[in-house]
Parts: sequence; structure tokens; C-alpha cells
Amino acid sequence: MPELPEVEVVRRGLERWVAHRTVAEVEVLHPRSVRRHLAGGDDFAHRLKGQRTGTPSRRGKYLWIPVETTGTAILAHLGMSGQLLVQPHRAPDEKHLRIRVSFDDALATELRFVDQRTFGGLSLHETAPDGLPDVIAHIARDPLDPLFDDEAFHQALRRKRTTIKRALLDQSLISGVGNIYADEALWRSRIHFERPTAGFTRPRTAELLGHIRDVMNAALAVGGTSFDSLYVNVNGESGYFDRSLDAYSREGEPCRRCTTPLRRRPWMNRSSYFCPSCQRAPRVSS
Repeated sequence: MPELPEVEVVRRGLERWVAHRTVAEVEVLHPRSVRRHLAGGDDFAHRLKGQRTGTPSRRGKYLWIPVETTGTAILAHLGMSGQLLVQPHRAPDEKHLRIRVSFDDALATELRFVDQRTFGGLSLHETAPDGLPDVIAHIARDPLDPLFDDEAFHQALRRKRTTIKRALLDQSLISGVGNIYADEALWRSRIHFERPTAGFTRPRTAELLGHIRDVMNAALAVGGTSFDSLYVNVNGESGYFDRSLDAYSREGEPCRRCTTPLRRRPWMNRSSYFCPSCQRAPRVSS
């Protein structure tokens, strides 16, 4: 699934091409792509027609387009293969085009939601006073958010009484850190993924947050991480940060610090990649 840098790349593209435009028509081509909009596709299309979009926003991996004229928001669930593409009106339809949004202006471009596996979709939601869609009010701020509170995160981390990678993937504690960037930040920090959070000191937490921000900003600079054609930005271009990964998906390859072969361990229906030399496993108390 796309992680924070990929979603932010899409958000920036939408800000350039979709913000502050008036919706002319909405065409729902597959009902599963609006299944989270419980009133159905016709209602989704009707409520958006004639409305003006605001500046796209993001919290963690969640992306939404505010509707300025109604105080609601279009929440995008990209799922495993969802893409938000801005295309010329005359461009051929994509094979897995699910929703088309056309605009009432002279730009001659439209927003298309394309989703091969139909796990994603768009839905319309009420918003809180801060503009956050009500269904994601429980999601914590992400480490690139200017209002992210490092000290509050440290205190919550120590109270959590869990292991560090589980904590990093807990969206109520810190949002936007997924499996790939957790492994990368832990490798940079020389921290094993099973290290207990209760023993983290402030300097250790600060160092880890710094590496999380560094790896995400590096991914942002090159358009995110893409392992196949199903992650693209709004213009259909894939990211290529995967060429710079130090840990994730490098099982058996030499660690770039110490040359020890990297290992992979099954972890919560995923995988964790780490260096057994640089990232020593915590001691198990007897």
C-alpha cells in the first residue's frame, strides 16, 4: 500500500491541478469504488455536482479534497492499487477507470480514479472544525506535520509497553509510518524491530524521529517508493526511491554499514528486514 511520501506526492499534484475548481459532472463507473459512501454512487455524484473544491490535505496516509461550498470532504482510499490521475478530456479511458470527475472550466482536464483491484475508493464525509474528515478524527499527526509534538510522542511511546515497530505502525500514536519506512528508519537508527518501547530515552526517541523524517523527505524528493506500476503520481509517473533502500526487500544482500547479510523475518503478516549485526535483538529476560 502507498505510504506517507507516496500520498504526499499525490496530494501535491492534486493541489496543483484540482484545487479551487468547480465540479461539472461525476461519473461512477464501478459501485465498489464508492462503497464507503453509504448513500451510493448516485448520491455521491449528485452532492458533488456544482460544488467547488478546496486545497487537498493529508494526515499520515489519508488524503482528502475539501469541498469549500458544503463543508464536507472527499476522502480518498487508495488501497492496494488506487490511483488519482489528472488527464486531458480526450485521453483514452484507462482499463480500470472507476470514477471520473469533470470540471466547469477551460483547463480541459479531469480527475480520474483508477483502481485495478477495487480495494480503494472515494467517499464524502462531514468535517470537524479543523477540516479533518470525521471518520479519521482518531488518526494521530504524522512526523512531517509542523504541529507534531515530539515530547508527547516520546511519553506515549514509553507508556505503550510494546515493541518499537508495532508502535511506529500504530496510527493512533504516530501516523504515516508504514512497513517500508519503519524498516528503513530502524536500520538507520541501529534499532531492532522488537526492541521494547519502555526503555527508550528522549535522545533515542529524538534520533529515531530524525531518521524517520530524513527517510521520508528523501523519498519525497524522488517521488516515493514504487515496486510496480500500481503506484503513480497524478501524472502517471512512478517514484524510484526503491533504488535507495538500505534495508527493506534486501534479504541476503550486504549491509551498507558492516557488510553482514541482511535478514528477513515474518512479522504481523508482513516482513521485517534488518541487519543482525547493526541491529542486535533485545535480550530475552529469563
